[in-house]
Amino acid sequence: MQEEKSFSNSVVAPILTDDLNKNLERQNSRLVSKHVAEEIEQNKKKYWDLFYKRNETKFFKDRNWTVNEFHEFVNQDVGEGVLLEVGCGVGNFIFPLLSWSKICYIHACDISPRAVNFFKLNPLYDASKMNVFPCDVTEDDILNQVPHNSVDIATLIFVLSAIHPNKFSTVVKNLFIMLKSGGIILFRDYGLHDMAQMRFKPGHKISENLYMRQDKTRSYFFSVEVVSAIFSQGGFEIIECNYITRKTINVKENINVDRTFLQAKLKKPNL
Repeated sequence: MQEEKSFSNSVVAPILTDDLNKNLERQNSRLVSKHVAEEIEQNKKKYWDLFYKRNETKFFKDRNWTVNEFHEFVNQDVGEGVLLEVGCGVGNFIFPLLSWSKICYIHACDISPRAVNFFKLNPLYDASKMNVFPCDVTEDDILNQVPHNSVDIATLIFVLSAIHPNKFSTVVKNLFIMLKSGGIILFRDYGLHDMAQMRFKPGHKISENLYMRQDKTRSYFFSVEVVSAIFSQGGFEIIECNYITRKTINVKENINVDRTFLQAKLKKPNL
């Protein structure tokens, strides 16, 4: 049995022990080569498609926690409008959302065509109320799928961390174009010094806070400063931006670790 408990929100990253600092230093002893890093970027769609080929719909749990974290979906001003989910996977956020939200129309995309196909096989999929499509959000083609200035809420939930930092600004620019004035982004991703970052061995670090997993997908670990900068430079107002610490307990496997996530709410100014 696994359980997660929240016990702190902060604008300061967790302080590391000497052992964890030494582990970060060891990661620098052998970095991912430039050739491999470039190959991962060029084939990122292939690696995510292979991920869903292996795992199908069984890897990620339904994100039922969003009902407690994101109250915007029950706010009548935006919660009955249009949602865009970037990185929808197989629907672990969207389908639980349908049971408690009054959102009226959903755009959802993922870089993996296989994930999109699994999404559409879900019995709750409704083509009359959903536009679900494969797409690389770092490219402009998403702007041909979602009308400009039409979205009330956009979500980036464990998505931006899989994208190279050089392309963060492109993602933010595209979201700014698609959101209505006053529209918001709900952001949740891996936080700086999360235990997952500490566990990487030498040979997996690509660059500062960016890592390659065994399956050649990537993971970036965000600081409050980085998230605030990329969205403010993209024209957004920062409503909230904090580290959220969770204690993950698995009695059966004798696991008791602290997880660190970065959660933010960003608003497109009323223009």
